[in-house]
Amino acid sequence: MENIFKYFQFSDFFKDVSGTFSSNEISYTELNETHFLIFEKIESSYNLYVARFKNKKEIGKNPPEIIETLVENYDKSIPEHRMAIKQYFAE
Repeated sequence: MENIFKYFQFSDFFKDVSGTFSSNEISYTELNETHFLIFEKIESSYNLYVARFKNKKEIGKNPPEIIETLVENYDKSIPEHRMAIKQYFAE
């Protein structure tokens, strides 16, 4: 998973205090000024979301305006899971 976090420039993990991610640790990467991909770490598994915030300073502090679950229990060996990220970075 470390390679995915580095390749797509995800932030370091930090504790969510917004209540959206049940106080689990999260990491994000910026798609544009208001849309972000977010990994939620639950013990040794990860869920992937796409979410909209007013700005990146709100991530983990305030609930998102919109959130959609892309993948539960993300597994980088499953092509569909990898495509869930790549579709947001396609040119």
